[in-house]
This record gives sequence, C-alpha cells and structure tokens, in this order.
Amino acid sequence: MESIHVLEVIGTSAFSIAGAFAAMTKKLDIFGIFIMAFVTALGGGTLRDVLIGDVPVRWLLDFNAGLIVFFSTVAAILFRNIIKDYHNILLFFDSVGVGFFTVVGIRTGIALDFHSTTCIALGTITACFGGVIRDISLSNIPLIFEKEIYAMACVLGGVVFYAMFHLGASKLTVDLFCLVTIVAVRLLSVRFNWRLPTIFKASKS
Repeated sequence: MESIHVLEVIGTSAFSIAGAFAAMTKKLDIFGIFIMAFVTALGGGTLRDVLIGDVPVRWLLDFNAGLIVFFSTVAAILFRNIIKDYHNILLFFDSVGVGFFTVVGIRTGIALDFHSTTCIALGTITACFGGVIRDISLSNIPLIFEKEIYAMACVLGGVVFYAMFHLGASKLTVDLFCLVTIVAVRLLSVRFNWRLPTIFKASKS
C-alpha cells in the first residue's frame, strides 16, 4: 500500500498542475483555477472509491490530498509567466497523471481480488474521469470521448501491466512498464496525430 500512496502523490500533483493550466487557458479567476485543479486531481479517484464502496472517499479522510493539490496549484500559478505554451505543459502533466493513476486503479482492483479486466477498467476510470469533469466544466468535449488516444492508452497500459505481471516481473518493473507505455502512447499519439476511427466523415470547410 505504501507504493500505491507514492503513486497517488505523484499522480495527484501532476493532475493538479494539468487542471490548473487547463483553467488558465480559459482565463478563470484564482478560485476557478483551484477548483479545476481539485476536480482533475481527485475526481477519478472519487468515482473509483464510490464504485468499490470505499466510503467516505479517501481524500475526505486524508487531509494531505488537499495539501498536495494546493501546493501543486500554487507552483503552477507561480510559474505561469515562465511557461510560454500552456497546451504543451498541460499535455505533459495530464499524460503523467493518467499513467500514474491507471497504475493506482489497477493495483486497487488487484488488492480487492477483482478480475484483470475489471482492474484495467478501474484503472481507466481512476485516470480519466477527473479530466472528464474538468473538460465538461470548461465547456470542452472530454478527450476521452473524442478521437484522441486517451482512454485507449490506459487500456493498452493495463494490457502491458498484466503481460509483465504474468511473466513474473517485479512489482516495480510491472508498474514502470505500464506507466511508461501510457505516457509514451499518449504523447506520441498527439505528436504524430494518431487517432481512433470515427463513423463520421470530416466536414468540408
């Protein structure tokens, strides 16, 4: 459980920064920035805890979660004038958060003796739904519902997780391969414009 806690701290920090920069792209006030950081960082974990019946949800019992969000968001605000491209920094930290929280969700499912498919689904929910709440709140179509490789990166990472797990790799190696796969797929998909197929034809301008 200690390793899961470390993963949650890093994931929470990354998602807080991503949420803060997403809010700043919309020029929200200081309160709005903190709210977006909070829902991005803790929204997916909240849904996960509700689904598995772990209530009150973890952040209500752990004051440190709020402190991590607060200080990560303050750091993002302080460095906002140094960073020239909010989109790239948002993409990077969002990808890191997705990777770490996917591992947290899978490990949580394993601890409850869930089926591997359920664990991967739980990892995807943990990783993605804070971003869904953020995007809806900012009047954007959530990335998970568009053509971008987002949730599928979590699923692929989950497959890699179990492949390494069944090969007898160490816990650290399994987590690392899963994390690197997700972050790499997410960043490369944006870099090279990899997209999922769509049933709709592109509109002509």
